Amino acid sequence: MAEIVIRDSGERIRGEEQVRAFLDRQEVLYEHWDAAKLPAELQEKFTLSDDDKAQILSTFDSEIRDLAGRRGYRTWDIIALSDATPNLDELLKKFEQVHTHTEDEVRAITAGKGIFIIKGSEEVGYFNVELEAGDVISVPENKPHFFTLMDNRQIVAVRLFIETEGWIAHPFADPAFSKA
Repeated sequence: MAEIVIRDSGERIRGEEQVRAFLDRQEVLYEHWDAAKLPAELQEKFTLSDDDKAQILSTFDSEIRDLAGRRGYRTWDIIALSDATPNLDELLKKFEQVHTHTEDEVRAITAGKGIFIIKGSEEVGYFNVELEAGDVISVPENKPHFFTLMDNRQIVAVRLFIETEGWIAHPFADPAFSKA
């Protein structure tokens, strides 16, 4: 289950209802899917074949199509990152820059863990959303954020897009942001 850490205060928010309510106030969609429905052999697998990816998409087809229908997403795929990913550190450097998009950034975590760092309202500032299998998040278009892995450096996620070109980031310089 997702947890939130407010970076300025260190306050931690736990529990599905509290997490959902906080993210709602920050205009970030949060849902939770049943990660246990994924076949056991894929729950801890982070190097995926095309057949594995197809099986994940098939397993969550109804959830994906429901979310896509409600939010206008037209295409989706799977991203899998782990220490086995070629050039992982360079790839993470690209992700770990505050940026925006001209559409929502949507991730449905099916295995592993990751963190979205999001710029909240003026009174909140930046906050971390620690995600694990079953967590679904949609960061709204033009909201400054970035994504990185947690210490285990393993994640599999469904990505949903409106634009068929996929992930396009626009750098966002913010002197208020610190990596700490």
